[in-house]
Amino acid sequence: MSADFRIQVHNAVADIGREAWEACASPSGDPFVSYDFLHACEASGSAAPDQGWAGRHLSLRDEAGRVLGVMPLWLKGHSQGEYVFDHSWADAYQRAGGRYYPKLLAAVPFTPVTGPRFLAHPDADATTVRQALLQGAVALTERLGVSSLHVNFPTRDDWTALGETGLLQRQDMQYVWRNDGYASFDDFLAALSSNRRKTIRRERREAQAGLDIRVLTGPDITPAHWDAFFEFYQDTGERKWGRPYLTRDFFSRIGATMADRIALVMAFREDRPIAGALNLIGRHALYGRQWGALEEVPFLHFELCYYQAIDLAIARGLSRVEAGAQGQHKIARGYLPSPVWSAHFIADPALREPVARYLDGERPAVETEIAVMTDELSPFRKA
Repeated sequence: MSADFRIQVHNAVADIGREAWEACASPSGDPFVSYDFLHACEASGSAAPDQGWAGRHLSLRDEAGRVLGVMPLWLKGHSQGEYVFDHSWADAYQRAGGRYYPKLLAAVPFTPVTGPRFLAHPDADATTVRQALLQGAVALTERLGVSSLHVNFPTRDDWTALGETGLLQRQDMQYVWRNDGYASFDDFLAALSSNRRKTIRRERREAQAGLDIRVLTGPDITPAHWDAFFEFYQDTGERKWGRPYLTRDFFSRIGATMADRIALVMAFREDRPIAGALNLIGRHALYGRQWGALEEVPFLHFELCYYQAIDLAIARGLSRVEAGAQGQHKIARGYLPSPVWSAHFIADPALREPVARYLDGERPAVETEIAVMTDELSPFRKA
């Protein structure tokens, strides 16, 4: 790294400041690396030291002190809320007498969405900024004496560059709906096989029967809507993973600062909200995040999370819908398997070498699985 650059470590994004952070983050159009989203995670207590998320964010400054780049970075005391599963690595290392936690993680808390992790000011060279921030993160890993540094869900270009610097490369998959220039939901259905068209139409009819489904954004989202959605979210969280990550205050904060980048899809029965799905709106994509329901309604999950998202993406001219991690059932609804990535610096060769061998076998297996699933399970008409 050039002597003209200086890396600083910050315990919260607020220590860097909104103006400096957004100057680097906003050009990406990614809502999850925005100052408002990350600050909401921290200030609400959702991603906080007592929850195992201690901010160690990096800023890259020139000799005049101007921020040229930033990196969301956390000192993690566990592997929860990450969606890139390294529990087996931690177990193996600890059985061998090593100490896996804490570790450093470059990611967005509780958000398995591909996006930039090395955020460069438009006036700076992005490659130089990435190299400097990565060098700073590795140096911090070594200075703190922690086991590892993990970069979760970077862009493919960044993932490739990280591999070229020696980080271990991992590949997984998610399910993504892509907009092939559709003018309407019926246009999308026309691209599917006859059986899938009929099934989706039936699912939508049954899900919508007797309900009022509304897509709320901007000032239409009220505190009462957030109260209802938080109740849905808590119910889902308690059933799936025991403790919901996000606090009620988190939703108030993003509602106050990011309402125009939020699409809250809610189902009402006689004006009583019974279910909802939270989406964030990016420059090119719609991102499905949390969902929950207080009533069991057939196919309502598919309607609120997948079909309404497709409707919204088409209406807004967005190129894709990313509906989150896991869920092979999404394929039948037009969400096809797509690769996602992570990169890992492991300090101890005794752990690094077996993990590298494992990943060398895992990557081609994932690529094969994506190809086979797309070929055999795709709902689209064969050309």
